[in-house]
Amino acid sequence: MLIPVDANNLPVYLNLAQAYEAEFSALTDKAPGTDGLFALDTVLEGSVTGYLWYDGETPVGLAAISRHGESEFEVCEFYIVPRYRKAGLGARFARAIWDKLPGFWTIKQIAGAEYATQFWRRAIATAGIAKMTEDTYLDPYWGTVTRQQFHYNTCT
Repeated sequence: MLIPVDANNLPVYLNLAQAYEAEFSALTDKAPGTDGLFALDTVLEGSVTGYLWYDGETPVGLAAISRHGESEFEVCEFYIVPRYRKAGLGARFARAIWDKLPGFWTIKQIAGAEYATQFWRRAIATAGIAKMTEDTYLDPYWGTVTRQQFHYNTCT
C-alpha cells in the first residue's frame, strides 16, 4: 500500500532511510556520524516528496521523488527491506508511484549498484513501458551513473 510521508509517519521513513544509507555506504563511502546516524542525501522538502510502501501493517519500502515541473519526476531514493525483495513488492511500489504521478521519469543508479540497475530494468518492463532509454550519465552529485528515462501514463 502506497502512503505519502507526512508529519505522522516521517519517523518511519527516517528509520528506513538509515537502513538504506547503511546498505549503500560501501558504494557511497559514507560513514555514520558520531551519533550513529547517516546523513541523508535527499531531504523531504520543497519539490521532494516521500512515500512509504507497506505490506499489511509492516513498512517495507521508501521512495523520495523529486518533481521537476508539472509532469517531470525523478526517483531520488528507493529502498525495499532486503527480507521483502524478490517478491515483486518493489516493482509494485514503483508502479503505484508512476500511476499516481504520470509523466516523464528519470531514474539513476550509482556505479557499483548493478543489482539496482537490474531491478529498474525489470520494474520498467513489468509496468509495460516499451520506450525506455538507458545511458551512462555524468551526474554532478553522484558522478557516473546508469540512467533510465521514459514517459509513463496510466494507459502505458
